[in-house]
Amino acid sequence: VQLVESGGGLVQAGGSLKLSCAASGFTFDDYNIGWFRQVSGKEREGVSCISGNDGSTYSADSVKGRFTISSDNDKSTVYLQMNSLKPEDTAVYYCAAVWPAYPSDYASCFGNRDIDYMGKGTLVTVSS
Repeated sequence: VQLVESGGGLVQAGGSLKLSCAASGFTFDDYNIGWFRQVSGKEREGVSCISGNDGSTYSADSVKGRFTISSDNDKSTVYLQMNSLKPEDTAVYYCAAVWPAYPSDYASCFGNRDIDYMGKGTLVTVSS
């Protein structure tokens, strides 16, 4: 089983990045796939989530209107398009899979559910 993130980097405030999460070794459609981020010394924060089953999405208020999550189930890949980036978006971004897939909302994405698989992360740095 693997989740491999890519697409991170250094960008100026106001810029854009697109992250990818390539999944393998499990049935993509059976999971909620979410993006989390973490800054060293702080708690992990749920960012956006998509249901592999019905494609429904959920995003945290802090990124709503700026970040868009999408998926290509044929490629078992989830994307996070990040626009209007701010310095406070700087973090390591991880993708994670939670079984089973429920329609996306806060509880199904970031509630008290055990994460089954998580990638190693990709660093996003937004300069001011």
